[in-house]
Amino acid sequence: MQDPFHYDEAFSRNIGWVTREEQAKLRSKRVAIAGLGGVGGVHLLTLTRLGVGKFSLADFDRFSLVNFNRQAGATVSSLDQPKLDVMIRQALDINPSLDIRPFPQGLTADNLEAFLEGVDLYIDGLDFFALNIRQQVFAACRARGIPAITVAPLGMGAALLNFLPGKMSFEDYFGLGNQPEAEKALRFFIGLAPAKLQMGYLVDPSAVDLPNRRGPSTMMACMLCAGIAGSEGLKILLGRGKVLAAPWGVHFDAYTNRLKRTWRPGGWHNPLQRFWLALFRKHLTRAR
Repeated sequence: MQDPFHYDEAFSRNIGWVTREEQAKLRSKRVAIAGLGGVGGVHLLTLTRLGVGKFSLADFDRFSLVNFNRQAGATVSSLDQPKLDVMIRQALDINPSLDIRPFPQGLTADNLEAFLEGVDLYIDGLDFFALNIRQQVFAACRARGIPAITVAPLGMGAALLNFLPGKMSFEDYFGLGNQPEAEKALRFFIGLAPAKLQMGYLVDPSAVDLPNRRGPSTMMACMLCAGIAGSEGLKILLGRGKVLAAPWGVHFDAYTNRLKRTWRPGGWHNPLQRFWLALFRKHLTRAR
């Protein structure tokens, strides 16, 4: 039986926005994604359709009903199935020639070196509250000179931060250090979106519950994240176009139709960041 899949034809409609030589380059690149839920799953499918040919993928979780509002692989037929297996099947159904290294135990300190081996770009798909391993993977990327992207789904928008070799580090920007988990979550939350464009239409603030690791989400935000991460990833992998690095960031909110370029020199040491951290700490203390 003749193979129905042909790479050049499958991704021929990318040509024009990329050259044929660039498309071949994308096929040779390896992207690592940790977490295949809300943003990670749609990151994978977006980059697969872009023609990226190699992935290192890590996730230990299974799909459940609470994932249905935002996760690309969450369906009735995938309930209780490993997210990694489901998303790999979807990606291979788009490009059967993919080279995929799976890490079904998720990302850990023990497999971090293997996970990043030969990687050209890391894209963050970890759960918001997976802060310790997130610190480790961004530090490992920096040590290896691997560009790393995080795009946060916030309300009905997305906030981008790129951490590039030789530029501000993840740790210098967020200042998570050895802080208690609640403080890490707060600093991460404030640092992701200094513009806070999503807060004006949050109709039920009680749904944002950092101490109990809960927060609202939308599919629109996840899709926007994937579009932004895919576009930034293309520029980084092909070495073309301007790529803003932290402490610069970009926040686009589709609900408010606003786009804000953010700049926080000094990262978490910035006076504005410290002000918002103090304000939110006070709010959380009162909420308790």
